[in-house]
Amino acid sequence: MVHPFISENLRNLRTPVWTAVPLSAGFMMESEGIAGIEQFDSPGKGRGLRVSRAYGVGELLFSCPAYSYVLSVNERGFICEQCFTRKKGLAKCGKCKKAFYCNVNCQKKNWPMHKLECHAMCAFGENWCPSETVRLVARIIARLRHQRERSPSEKLLSLRDMESHMEDMDNEKRELNEAHIAGLHHFYSKHLDFPDHQALLTLFSQVHCNGFTVEDEELSNLGLAIFPDIALLNHSCCPNVIVTYRGINAEVRAVQEISQGQEIYTSYIDLLYPTEDRIERLRDVYYFSCDCKECSTKSMDKQKLKVRKLSDEISQKEIRDMVRYARNAMEDFRRAKPEKSPAELLEMCELSIDKMSTVFDDSNIYILHMMYQAMGICIFNEDYDGGVRYGEKVMKPYTVLYPAYSLNIASMYLKMGRLYMALDKKSTGINAFQKALAIMEVVYGKDHAYVTELKQEIRGE
Repeated sequence: MVHPFISENLRNLRTPVWTAVPLSAGFMMESEGIAGIEQFDSPGKGRGLRVSRAYGVGELLFSCPAYSYVLSVNERGFICEQCFTRKKGLAKCGKCKKAFYCNVNCQKKNWPMHKLECHAMCAFGENWCPSETVRLVARIIARLRHQRERSPSEKLLSLRDMESHMEDMDNEKRELNEAHIAGLHHFYSKHLDFPDHQALLTLFSQVHCNGFTVEDEELSNLGLAIFPDIALLNHSCCPNVIVTYRGINAEVRAVQEISQGQEIYTSYIDLLYPTEDRIERLRDVYYFSCDCKECSTKSMDKQKLKVRKLSDEISQKEIRDMVRYARNAMEDFRRAKPEKSPAELLEMCELSIDKMSTVFDDSNIYILHMMYQAMGICIFNEDYDGGVRYGEKVMKPYTVLYPAYSLNIASMYLKMGRLYMALDKKSTGINAFQKALAIMEVVYGKDHAYVTELKQEIRGE
């Protein structure tokens, strides 16, 4: 999961992003607060959140509506642009014929944001291709232009006060920001007034550090959003809360028992990987190193990097060389995904799995990573037997290597259940669904649409 993207350290810095955009004298900056949640200075981390009462596993701590959001273009026609409801029979915009809505009410509510793109999509035709980040920033600018008071998304933290880490960015990220700004001007200049260049650089940096990828129950990317209050959550590789989505609202639920006064932590990254990989990811994207219990003890690393038991002992050099190969193979695959065919991508997976298997155990996370990718390709190709073959190899190690209430485990059980059902293995499929349901009721809440839909699948409705 790029899973949720949030920033952590140095949040006490306040950058005046919008000095180029006059604010109304009536703009209210008072913090409203959230019941049961307190903002405080977390030692060594900057701003953080803690609870003022105890919370049990599965309990909702708070929810936050998106300050601004965009639906992925790949989901158009399947999900409402306004409320992110997934349903059949959506009505399309009569002008651009690209945006889809539940009904007229959703279309009217979405028009202030959709109008930024509607005319442009018609004018550019097939050449309209801004990134999701550019689309999101355009909507943020449009909202800020008309905002006169603190929004329901900013009860604890205003968007203007989100950390940007401008001073920490390397040349590659600075160049990416400049490219985003060029895209913003190219696609939106006729329908949007921009703040000055420095303000745009800061805003894109804020989105980079604080943007959330909104995902469904199978962890498919639905879109990109900003939730200022949730950006206050600090990171831990041993999280006690999880962030999930209900339409365009983010919800924070407990996945451990939380005592009064305890800080609440989520995970910014995929927790499958060993300590060195996690810290490298955190430094690259969020500009800090983690000092949680798992990163300090590295207690799971030996299991995550398990090697084969062979008659001849495998040397440390062989292991290091294979780890280096695995990381390069993962990066090569990531870069190849937009360009190569499914058959070529599957071959890349199979070749790398074969090579890694000479040193690594099948439960090694680098082999699991490529098996998971191979499973996805098989599903895309409607090779359900192949999907099951890879999925069954991934499933058991996932339940050991991820936390108990993990979206990654739930989504795997869900995918496996649907594969089994497609192969007429009903009892096996229902068993997988029930395991997914047990996790989903905790992380999404028992009244969530995903939970309701899964119960219907189990009943065969």
